[in-house]
Amino acid sequence: MSENDALNPAEVSNAATGSELEPDVVAALRSVYDPEIPVNIHELGLIYDLKIEPSGAVEIKMTLTAPSCPEAGAIPGRVESAVRAVPGVTGVHVELVWEPPWSPTLMSEAARLQLGLM
Repeated sequence: MSENDALNPAEVSNAATGSELEPDVVAALRSVYDPEIPVNIHELGLIYDLKIEPSGAVEIKMTLTAPSCPEAGAIPGRVESAVRAVPGVTGVHVELVWEPPWSPTLMSEAARLQLGLM
């Protein structure tokens, strides 16, 4: 690795900060369920993007199983509350997106097994 390829110390510490919070943020996401489906939103594949800034700010892009989901107004708020409770998180922004549309192929293997889809 040349001198030009090396990460500067700020980049290294920034990456460590985000990665240190990630397991706890993912655990918080796994604590949120769609009440109609006995699988957490993370395993359902509803989380499309997760960014954790060095400051502890978390940005989440997520979807729901369908735009007409009766829990559409509640689930993003539950996601925000669960992640905001993680020590070290300083802020949470949850964006509900519909592209690409969710499909069962986004579910984890464990979720498909739990729902008898394998």
